[in-house]
Amino acid sequence: MYPKKYFYYRFFNSLFTGLSIGSIFTIYAPLKPSIYSVGGVLLAVGMLIVAKFYEKLMNLRIFFFVSLFVEIVILAVVIYFLFFPYGYSTALFVYSGYQLTFVFGSYLVRTETLFLRKKKILSLLDMFKQGGYLTGLVLSFVFYRALENIFGIATNQEKVYYLHFLLVGVEAVIIFSLLRSFKIRF
Repeated sequence: MYPKKYFYYRFFNSLFTGLSIGSIFTIYAPLKPSIYSVGGVLLAVGMLIVAKFYEKLMNLRIFFFVSLFVEIVILAVVIYFLFFPYGYSTALFVYSGYQLTFVFGSYLVRTETLFLRKKKILSLLDMFKQGGYLTGLVLSFVFYRALENIFGIATNQEKVYYLHFLLVGVEAVIIFSLLRSFKIRF
């Protein structure tokens, strides 16, 4: 793994989070509160299962493949949202996809910390992550305001839909930078 290239992967990964964080409230609107309870239980069980296998999962090769799997799931969710009508089934699919990726969240953070070990490198990594997140939040604000004030798009559903075109591009950059950080050549 190339730490400097990995920092850029995490920057763009956090940029995606900052861009998309507000959209989930609109996407998830059709879901009933009980879905969140069921999703939370399934998430907790999934995280327990992953944690049970930390000893076998904590190597660089598996870390790469799990990271890539998570990014491909996110890409699939974003593309799905663009092609299928807004409604209950789309909200459920998006929620399920994100929950699936969250199952690996603790594992990814713990493994990342083990591989990057040094305090200075971890500090720099967190600065890249926060920089990406802040940049994403600002860009989403500007994007939504531009859609409203320049293009006259007023509904939240339309704004979130158009944001997903940007998210597809960002996710492609994320996957590319992940591959580069693990020495995958094109």
